Amino acid sequence: MDPKQPARSSFKTNLEPLGSRLRARRRALGLTLQEVAAATNLSVGFISQVERDLTSPSLASLAAISLVLQTHVSEFLVMPGARSPVTRPDERNQQALIEGGQVYERISSAFPGHLLNAVIIHEAPGYRSELSRHEGEELYYILEGSTTIELEGERIILRAGDSMHFESGRSHSSWNHTRETTRILVVCTMDVFGESESIPDGRTRTGGRDKA
Repeated sequence: MDPKQPARSSFKTNLEPLGSRLRARRRALGLTLQEVAAATNLSVGFISQVERDLTSPSLASLAAISLVLQTHVSEFLVMPGARSPVTRPDERNQQALIEGGQVYERISSAFPGHLLNAVIIHEAPGYRSELSRHEGEELYYILEGSTTIELEGERIILRAGDSMHFESGRSHSSWNHTRETTRILVVCTMDVFGESESIPDGRTRTGGRDKA
């Protein structure tokens, strides 16, 4: 097996469509598409496409939507951190939000007070992410292939070995302009895995479950 590639048998998707779960939660809270879009710095059209499973949101956008919906991103995507500080390619799970969307491998572990979250993203040919802005900072390192990053209107092509580190509050998106899958190491400080101790309605998480 190629050591750069994780075991294909580990690929997982959510059984219930992501979009329907997000839509049900939004309606339960009495929120409109416009309200969610305004609170997340995402477009109404994009939120609508996500709810209809026509596009896959980035982890950062899913985390931002989850925050507005007063729940944890882990309610929609379960990617627990490794118990050991070391991860092995053949032991990591691959997960996707929707069929045909980006595939993620989490490589960061989880421990009290951790700040960094890291994934290897398998970006499919032609994939375009949404334009987004959110808290924190992030770093991209291209492991294989090439992608175009748009940062506040400027298009920057990154190739294998290139890196980019920026404040996540700046408007950004990515586009795999090639005909091959691009593998990107992304490290960010935003809580994209829903492991913070509290959520907006005041509940806290203990042992992976919420309590009032």
